[in-house]
Amino acid sequence: MMDVAMTYREPVNMNPAARALVALNRMVMHVVGAVAAALVVAETVVLLTGVIYRYALHDPLIWSDELASILFIWLSMLGAVLALNRGEHMRLTAVINKCSEKGRVWLETVAALVVCIFVLMVIHPAVDHAVEQMAITTPALEIPDGLRAGALPVGAILMLLAAISRMASMTTFRLLLSALAVVAVIAGGLFLAKPLLLGMGNYNLIVFFVLLIGVCVIGGIPIAFAFGTATMAYLALATTAPLMIVVSRMDEGMSSLILLSVPLFVLLGSLLEMSGLAKTLIDFMASLLGHVRGGLQYVLLGAMFLVSGISGSKAADMAAIAPALFPEMKKRGSKPEELVALLSSSGAMTETIPPSLVLITIGAVCSVSITALFIGGLMPAAIATIAIAVVCWMRARREPMPDVKRAPMSLIMKTMIAAIPALALPMLIRVAVIEGVATATEVATIGVAYTIVVGLIMHMFKGHLDFKRLYPILIESAALSGAILLIIGMATSMAWALTQSGFSAKLVSLMQGVPGGGAGFLLITIVIFIVLGSLLEGIPAIVLFGPLLFPVARSLGVHDVHYAMVVILAMGIGLFAPPFGVGFYAACAIGKVSPDGVFNRVWGYLAALVVALLVVAFVPWISIGFL
Repeated sequence: MMDVAMTYREPVNMNPAARALVALNRMVMHVVGAVAAALVVAETVVLLTGVIYRYALHDPLIWSDELASILFIWLSMLGAVLALNRGEHMRLTAVINKCSEKGRVWLETVAALVVCIFVLMVIHPAVDHAVEQMAITTPALEIPDGLRAGALPVGAILMLLAAISRMASMTTFRLLLSALAVVAVIAGGLFLAKPLLLGMGNYNLIVFFVLLIGVCVIGGIPIAFAFGTATMAYLALATTAPLMIVVSRMDEGMSSLILLSVPLFVLLGSLLEMSGLAKTLIDFMASLLGHVRGGLQYVLLGAMFLVSGISGSKAADMAAIAPALFPEMKKRGSKPEELVALLSSSGAMTETIPPSLVLITIGAVCSVSITALFIGGLMPAAIATIAIAVVCWMRARREPMPDVKRAPMSLIMKTMIAAIPALALPMLIRVAVIEGVATATEVATIGVAYTIVVGLIMHMFKGHLDFKRLYPILIESAALSGAILLIIGMATSMAWALTQSGFSAKLVSLMQGVPGGGAGFLLITIVIFIVLGSLLEGIPAIVLFGPLLFPVARSLGVHDVHYAMVVILAMGIGLFAPPFGVGFYAACAIGKVSPDGVFNRVWGYLAALVVALLVVAFVPWISIGFL
């Protein structure tokens, strides 16, 4: 399972030096959190101001995008620091969770130690990179670009503090020595094997990018740092390339203007739930369908279709919808395990619905039009929704009719009027991007402003907003964005190393020769991304393998948008497929049921999704017919 929590217990016998370090780290992270929260607000204000001047006043601010880009890299790095300190970087925990308490603490110590070593290796190249960038002047603001690049060494130093503090707070000196010994043996073995590795040619890629990454991921090391560690080791031991390449590629990967929308959509999703807009949607659909057999199941599907993708987190989507529906569904006789199975599969089907962060990421790293992806994503999601709805209908036939009367027209109209602002938001976002009115980044700022205004108006009448939640929401937005963007940065470095090694060219040649041409390639893609989606989660898998496989798809005549839909749906199925998919366990946690009870019930829904995926794969019109 991929977890977002690196939990541990502080040893009661922590020495004074360790306590002082932990206290220092806690104080520093309070400051980092405040700065990151301020950056989220500043980013939103700067971009929204740019949109207003461009479209309303017809007087574009030439410096707004540049300033937003500078703030963005600082937000990304500080967010990554917060995610590390809070234990919210994506990682595999299936092995760790099966260990004893002592074994778990030891593996956590190894993970923190590897993070320390990696950031120590990065700090000096990051400083050199920032110094080099000081010689470059930005075109609009006319300030040294090193002020932007300085976020990289500052972030690395703060990550070092967070990782050392984590080790100090959770382990004993004896466990630390044993962890250090194991890491030293592996590092020493690789160093001594350098002549052998050089003699292996490109076969040494298996050692670094399969075996080393595999060991890191299985051991619970956050995926971003597993990618970075393997890349640094490869460059240091198997090439003559300077280590600064890792930093410069990381900088490039995290600085794409398209990715500016990531923290904004994460913030938008949290505001959507906080403002009560998501609940108004659910109330309206429940008034329409609540009286039919299996009606609330259809409501859940519809709600996921409408609000999914905005928050940037499948867990957030599910957590916004499940509490509003599950109590009533249980009252009507639905089994909790069945509900969680449906919730899990509904999360898997919605990854292609704009403005999904997966769509934005794949557009950024694979050079595919975001507008085209937004247009192409709706129909595949609709096919997947219909497939799940068919399973719901078949299973609902065995349930008794609900003892609920059809809602009167007055209630339907009342809930519809209340839901109009919520219904308008997803439509506003999708239409604005599809029609070319605004970019994905611009429409995210518009969505945030819209949600704030509507939420405040609703608060005037209902008084339901809890403003104390706003600061934690800003912190969470920064941390989640940082975790996502650090993976993109590290994977960009790793993809560069694979490209320079010649592996990419060989992969293209190999995949072009698969039996069945484009159809055979699509089938292989489905299998690959179901597995990768289960093990690596969506964004890491796409960032790492997308740039390698999209050129192959193009050479075989597969349209970029069509291929993207196949990749994303396959990845979504893997993400929610037991026994490894993080989405499956997140759904179980939200539904408060044991995964064992859901395990057998989810396969029917996943089978329907596989059928829908095959239909999407072999009927390209579904993805590209409306382009």
